[in-house]
Amino acid sequence: MFGTSGIRGPVGETVTADLALRIGQALAVDAERVVLGRDARITGDVLADALSAGLRECGADVVRVGVAATPTIARSVEWFDADAGVAVTASHNPAPDNGIKLWTQSGQAFSPARNDRIEERVTSGGLAPAEWDALGREYAETGAVERHTDAVVDAFETMEGVDAVVDLGNGTGRVTVDALYELGATVNTLNAQQDGTFPARKSEPNAETLTALRQTVPATDADFGIAHDGDSDRMVAVSDTGAYVPGDALLALFARDVVSEGDSVAVPVDTSLLVADVVAEAGGDVTYTPVGDVFVAEAVSRPGFAFGGEPSGAWIWPDQTLAPDGNYAALRLADLVRRKGPLSEQVADLDVSRYATRRLNLSVDDKEGAMRTLGDALTAAYEDADTTDGVRVETDSGWFLVRASGTEPLIRVTAEARAESDADELVSEVRSIIEREGIGS
Repeated sequence: MFGTSGIRGPVGETVTADLALRIGQALAVDAERVVLGRDARITGDVLADALSAGLRECGADVVRVGVAATPTIARSVEWFDADAGVAVTASHNPAPDNGIKLWTQSGQAFSPARNDRIEERVTSGGLAPAEWDALGREYAETGAVERHTDAVVDAFETMEGVDAVVDLGNGTGRVTVDALYELGATVNTLNAQQDGTFPARKSEPNAETLTALRQTVPATDADFGIAHDGDSDRMVAVSDTGAYVPGDALLALFARDVVSEGDSVAVPVDTSLLVADVVAEAGGDVTYTPVGDVFVAEAVSRPGFAFGGEPSGAWIWPDQTLAPDGNYAALRLADLVRRKGPLSEQVADLDVSRYATRRLNLSVDDKEGAMRTLGDALTAAYEDADTTDGVRVETDSGWFLVRASGTEPLIRVTAEARAESDADELVSEVRSIIEREGIGS
């Protein structure tokens, strides 16, 4: 039911009002007061109403913050003295999808263990409603978005001289625009009208979907472009030349800007070697987590972590919030450009081209069984194999990762090194083991 980013899927199939009702009932078991909000998808109101009904039927009060970015909802749990938060969102998924993501009072997504407890209550049934005179109440709170904007603005001194183009993708990222404007930046927008059908572009912002932004930034002589997904937990960037900035490069820039001697940075196991090199040069170290922002957030909640992120566009500064906040990340990028110059030059300084990556996909009938077999073979062959998420092996020249796809019947192999020949050799080593074990096609 729950994946690494909550519940997501097509409305009417995977995600239904009945499911939302039962999630609300299950959450009310250990939450007396819950913040509830949604993104702009046209199915969000029905699902939010069902969640509210389930929560109140089982005695929990509900604070409705309306249509808001997911980081706004996550931050609001603490602001409004609630025990948990619920975002009705499918984030960067297509318009027919929707979903449910749960948040703790610290602004962190529910851990897999907490999601498992909710799922067990939902599937086992028997959740008792409250007595007729103990039903929960619903409150409307209209100030959450403004409070989020104020929190972001208060984190920076000025953005005067900054010229940005922000592609909202018809989603809920308005906090970015308002915060930049209040701090004195020049801001132009694309696709700023909220529309849960995402008519302008797909909700997921990437090099393929951001054609208009990539053209607009150099055409208007802007310093950079920013794009959000539907619920604004993600933020990606376009440089002053109109080039899409790879996620690993953006992760490296953010890490380099914040890391001091002895600091740690949390990244998923499929992150480029570039990040580890940049962090090491700054005197820090990298900790690898399973893929998923919930695992990055869990890591950076521990002492000694200055930053964590995923190349997909989720960025977490633990001194701000443990939720991926695309709006705050946008302002961090703007401040980086204001202080250190053109984004294209900062990316060029990373020399991303010195890293060579190879990928291999294996079709399998039983990916769990195939991964068990491969995991045993790889851990036997490599003494320091990391089994945090799949099997990751570091060598003197680079690393490789063997991991089951989360959505398809595939085993994915990724290898990266500082030289083309070394990357080829790493893939060749893994391929030999795969062939010996008779796996995939």
